[in-house]
Amino acid sequence: MRSHYCGEVNESLVDQEVTLCGWVHRRRDHGGVIFLDLRDRDGVAQVVYDPDTNEVFQLAEQIRDEFVVKVTGRVRLRPDGKANADMSTGKVEVLGKQLEILSTAKTPPFQLDEFVQVGEDVRLRYRYMDLRRPEMLNKLRFRSKVTSYIRNFLDSNGFMDVETPILTRATPEGARDYLVPSRTHEGSFFALPQSPQLFKQLLMMSGVDRYYQIAKCFRDEDLRADRQPEFTQVDIETSFLSEDEIMSITERLVRDMFRDLLEVELPEFPRMPFAEAMNRYGSDKPDLRIPLELVDVGDLLTNVSFNVFSGPANDPKSRVAALRLPKGGELLSRKQIDDYTKFVGIYGAKGLPYIKVNEKAKGLEGLQSPIVKHIADVIDQLLERVGAEDGDIIFFGTDKTRVVNEALGALRVKLGHDLNLLEKQWAPLWVVDFPMFEEDGEGGWTAIHHPFTAPSCAVEMLESDPENALSRAYDMVLNGTELGGGSVRIHDSDMQETVLRILGIGQEEAQEKFGFLLDALKFGCPPHGGLAFGLDRLVMLMTGAQSIREVIAFPKTQSAMCMMTQAPGKVDPRQLRELNIRLRKTEQPE
Repeated sequence: MRSHYCGEVNESLVDQEVTLCGWVHRRRDHGGVIFLDLRDRDGVAQVVYDPDTNEVFQLAEQIRDEFVVKVTGRVRLRPDGKANADMSTGKVEVLGKQLEILSTAKTPPFQLDEFVQVGEDVRLRYRYMDLRRPEMLNKLRFRSKVTSYIRNFLDSNGFMDVETPILTRATPEGARDYLVPSRTHEGSFFALPQSPQLFKQLLMMSGVDRYYQIAKCFRDEDLRADRQPEFTQVDIETSFLSEDEIMSITERLVRDMFRDLLEVELPEFPRMPFAEAMNRYGSDKPDLRIPLELVDVGDLLTNVSFNVFSGPANDPKSRVAALRLPKGGELLSRKQIDDYTKFVGIYGAKGLPYIKVNEKAKGLEGLQSPIVKHIADVIDQLLERVGAEDGDIIFFGTDKTRVVNEALGALRVKLGHDLNLLEKQWAPLWVVDFPMFEEDGEGGWTAIHHPFTAPSCAVEMLESDPENALSRAYDMVLNGTELGGGSVRIHDSDMQETVLRILGIGQEEAQEKFGFLLDALKFGCPPHGGLAFGLDRLVMLMTGAQSIREVIAFPKTQSAMCMMTQAPGKVDPRQLRELNIRLRKTEQPE
């Protein structure tokens, strides 16, 4: 039907006849000459119709934006001074000789150009229109390049692409499952996979040795800019490789991809223990582009009379930390400080104590803060600890350790972006030495990653001191975003049963939920491990998008709804009866 894509029309085709198909991006009538900007996925070409071809010209007068047309004409150079440097096809145009309207179009709900700001709800409602915009098509095109690059890299390194089931059973992955009722097994349910975790481990036990899959995964959890109920994961698993070898090959994949697709040379990824990341940055995925760090000061404040500081300073489950913002006392207004106080409240902080260091040499008189009088005895040591200088502002977090880390960690990132403190464009790292467990709030333990992660100690030490046990897990972080996480897996049945027992999963429950895995471990299991990348997050970072919704063709909203199809929707009662499901009516308040 066509001879070329619009974006292929250039000087090499001058005086040649071409046939193009696409959407009318813009129609302009200039004194009897009609210009059509014709758009397809590869670009935009200008087509000119003049009155010399009367019948075709009259048809061109009927054209409106977003009509789908087929044009045939001769390529020619644009007149002197009329070239458009902003278009790859801007030096030429097509003198139209034939025109066929393939499809008409209603007035679009929004203009498809970069000059119009449209609300995301409208864009998602008419996603098929939104995707016509070159900006969106280019993101999908880049995503396709990324997936092709990953496949080629893994194929060339001996990995085998193997599909795993979508209909499976619920496993403890840290979020709620999407359940699918079974028509043929009354009262039973499938679960959509949160990850192919157990299946890829079974593939290692089957001798596949090196596996990968670009897999759809599903999690019924609260959403954010970097979360979706269904997402795409680059799933990797290997046998007979240590964590260092797994990290090395996956790091090489990412560095090669950035070099070849973005012309960006990422440095070698430094490694940082989890405890250090939390202590210095309040986050297990720190953004190392921002030079601000948290500093522990609790040991200086155990004996002060100010209970806001001394209480947490004497509580082993709490933390008092300081965050120094160089020249922040000069940069921030009182209103901005109040706004940041409200911001940390989102993370549970009850306030944001601060000290402005106006003139350090003047002692207490050179400091501006309502809290200074309460900590006067230790103020010199405190200022020395944080490295305070004239003009600085020091923020404090005083609460349970989790609250302080989350609040000051988020404040650190927000200050870095608000005040443009980023020192580099890309900052990768590996976070390693995660704890095996964390308290579940009910006197028990829950797995930091998942219950199939191998500890770095023996069974006896794990059982005697689970609180201090470290795992053989690792997370890849880039610019404060977790790109992927993985671990060496448990390949010993005794260790696996021990971990499940510590998590409060008894032998009967373990056999009911994971019997197939526990049985497989007894038939010769190789040491194995792997990693899974979030493909959506990776493409989001590489394209500079603000949300993963920008790099997914048909995403859900933050309430897990598809604006375009209006999913989820009601189901016919007959279908519910076939599935043996009865809906419970919610009582309406009087």
